[in-house]
Amino acid sequence: MKIEHMAYMMADPVAVADWYCRNLGFRVVRKSDGYPWGYFLLDTSGSVMVEIYKRKEVPVPDYNTIDPLVLHLAFLCDDVKGTIAKLAGAGATVHADFSVTPDGDEIAMLRDPWGFAIQLVKRAKPML
Repeated sequence: MKIEHMAYMMADPVAVADWYCRNLGFRVVRKSDGYPWGYFLLDTSGSVMVEIYKRKEVPVPDYNTIDPLVLHLAFLCDDVKGTIAKLAGAGATVHADFSVTPDGDEIAMLRDPWGFAIQLVKRAKPML
């Protein structure tokens, strides 16, 4: 089996989808312009989708209170330091700044403007 998408609720899915497209390279492949405001976003590889949506019957989690080690969206990145600066300039906040793991991976953890954790990673030895 192959994973089709990962989904998470946001208070303003329209704004989140726009920010992810402008700053993370996603593109919208399907959307609903009315309730439940579902946006399917395809990454630059063309093989991974994220759904951003909102439902009335379920509260939106307070992502700022969820430790990034519990939940985050990780992105392969050629220039971790440069991408930190770019995303911070677009409204993201740095949770854990640039570091190098014992395996030689370059990593950083940010939060998008709505508090969802985004990890940037450049693997010393690619896993995919």
